Amino acid sequence: MTEPSAARDAYPHEERAHDGRDDAPAHDRPARRRPEPRGPWETLAGTVRCPVCGDSLEVAERALRCPDRHTFDIARQGYVSLLSGAKRAANADNASMVLARTAFLEAGHYAPLTGALARITASLGLPAQDGGGMVLDAGAGTGHYLAAVLEALPGAVGLALDASTYALRRAARAHPRAGAASWDVWRPFPVRDGCADVVLNVFAPRNGAEFRRVLKSHGALLVVTPTERHLRELRGALGLLEVDPDKEERLERTLSGHFERERAEVLEYPLALSSADVANLAAMGPAARHVEQEELRARAAALGTRVQATASFGISVYRPVRTAG
Repeated sequence: MTEPSAARDAYPHEERAHDGRDDAPAHDRPARRRPEPRGPWETLAGTVRCPVCGDSLEVAERALRCPDRHTFDIARQGYVSLLSGAKRAANADNASMVLARTAFLEAGHYAPLTGALARITASLGLPAQDGGGMVLDAGAGTGHYLAAVLEALPGAVGLALDASTYALRRAARAHPRAGAASWDVWRPFPVRDGCADVVLNVFAPRNGAEFRRVLKSHGALLVVTPTERHLRELRGALGLLEVDPDKEERLERTLSGHFERERAEVLEYPLALSSADVANLAAMGPAARHVEQEELRARAAALGTRVQATASFGISVYRPVRTAG
């Protein structure tokens, strides 16, 4: 997959016919090469704002830079560092959590959810389906779900925001049309108003006011939350956090005044998990911040080699509330 590469020479030296002379007949001259594509940041730079002064950003060598010369490096792995070290979120996923999540998702256990997000996105009738447009994934993790949504919008680019640099290293490579940047989604997003056709929010914090600000008037917000039945068979044995029974009420309260729910569906299906799958499932979530990895794996092993569980998700589509005037 294409990795953003601002350092790449965008204008390769042209070959010359006739021993370097440029006076060869036109039909003998090699065709002028087009500049090499520089990845999604060539497009996304016009959407992302400088988090220091709020001005526009442009690709400059291996960085994004604003007119005031505030500079944000494009890491070797392809993501952009917009958060300074002092502002990093305390609950950002660590390397072990990201490794476990990657293994679990690549095993296909949440493939029905990934497929549902692509299907729903394709049904929204957004202009981005005809070319162009942008998807912003707030709390994107490894970019797994963003990649599926971009496949449903062939002309769109995606921006993954997450506080974990370990997750962003993968998100930057999740899809050729996806860029990734470090950010705390509780803070005002470093993007311009009305830039997104879709805001994606999967198992992540919800910043209703910012979702509304960055979303176009015709856009859609897709929210995925676990239901009370999600992984109910495993919670006690693994020490997983219980699903808040008031989660639905809190979700509506967070989005109230900014969005109206257009539709909702529940996706539920059985999971058949190995001991390694169960260990990864436990290690990729909040429980990993409170229980040592060795203990989580011991609890998973105690459940046996084949474990049955329930995957249960609520998927909601919201539309922006129309403002007066």
